[in-house]
Amino acid sequence: MAASMKRWQMDGIGRDRLALTDAPIPEPRPGELLVKVAAVSLNYRDKLVIEGGMGLPLVFPFTPGSDLAGTVQAVGDGVTRFAVGDRVISTFAPGWIDGTPLGSGRLPPYRTLGGTYAGVLAEYVAFPEDWFVRAPSSLDDGEASTLPCAGLTAWFALVEKGQVHAGETVLIEGTGGVALFGLQIAKAHGAAVIVVSGSAEKLARAKALGADHGIDRSSEDWVEAVYRLTADDGADHILELVGGAHLEKAVRAAAIGGRIYQIGVLEGFDVAAPAGPLMLKNVTLRGIGVGHRRALEDLVAAVDRIGLKPAIDRKYPLADFSAALDHLDRGPFGKIVVEMA
Repeated sequence: MAASMKRWQMDGIGRDRLALTDAPIPEPRPGELLVKVAAVSLNYRDKLVIEGGMGLPLVFPFTPGSDLAGTVQAVGDGVTRFAVGDRVISTFAPGWIDGTPLGSGRLPPYRTLGGTYAGVLAEYVAFPEDWFVRAPSSLDDGEASTLPCAGLTAWFALVEKGQVHAGETVLIEGTGGVALFGLQIAKAHGAAVIVVSGSAEKLARAKALGADHGIDRSSEDWVEAVYRLTADDGADHILELVGGAHLEKAVRAAAIGGRIYQIGVLEGFDVAAPAGPLMLKNVTLRGIGVGHRRALEDLVAAVDRIGLKPAIDRKYPLADFSAALDHLDRGPFGKIVVEMA
C-alpha cells in the first residue's frame, strides 16, 4: 500500500479555500475499518457546507463529502461486522442506528459525515465499523455511493414514514438526486408519479424513468395542473424539495389527509404555508433529516431485490472536484459522482 493518499480539504470557508492535498493513509484503530474509497456522490448540502459552513462546528483542515462506496482494506481490533474485501457504503448520520434521531428538543441532531465529522473526499478513510453498511451487490461503486443521503432520504420519507402503496399519487418537485430516487421508489410500490420541473428535456427523461405525468412549471400553474391530473383530489405524498415560501404550493397541491415531506432548502430554511388548507385538509407535514442505518440496510435490500438503478448525470475524477461542484450549481439530472480512479 502506498504511504500517502490524495484528499480534498479546506483551511477555511469558501470554494477558494479548497485544495487537493497529500495526506498520510490513516491506520484503523480498534473497532474501525480502513476503507479504500472508490466513489463519492455529491449532495446540494455539500455545496452549502463548503460555501457557507451551515453554522456547523467545522474543524479545519476540513474534508467535505458524506456519501462513499468502497472496499474494506484493513480492520482494527474487535471488528466483527465486516472483513477485508467487503464492499461497503457510508451512513450519513453516524450513530443513528434505528428509532428516533439522536439529540434533544433544544439541540436537534445534525452530527453527520462531511459536517460535524470529517468527510470522505479522500482515497482512504478510517471510521468505526458502525458507520458503514454493506453495499448492494447489484450496483457498481459509483451507483452505490448515491444511496447514503439521496436514496435514503427518499426511502425514509415514502416508505419508512409514508408507507406509500399502490393506488396513491406521489408528487415529485424537481429532477435532482432525491427526486429521481423518489420517482423510482414510488413506482416500485405501485404509486402514480407526477414530476414538476422547469425543463421540458428533464421531464422527458423523467418519463423515461417511469413518471406517469410531467408538469412544466415554466408554462403553467403547476398546482392547477396537479388538480387537473388527479380529478381535483390532489397528491397523497409530496416530496417538498424547494423550501422557503414554496411550501405554500405543496400545501395547496396536497390531497385530503396528504403527507408533505419537507426535505429541500433551495429557497431558504424559513418555510411558510397557509394555515387554512393545512388544517382543513388534515395535511401531515413531516421534516425529513435523511434516515437511520436500519432504513439504509432496508433500502440496500430493496435495491438488490427490485433492480433499482440510480440516475447518475455525470462522473468526475477526483482531481476535477471543482468542475463537479460547478455541475452541481447548474442542477444535474440525478446524481453527480466523483471517482477516485
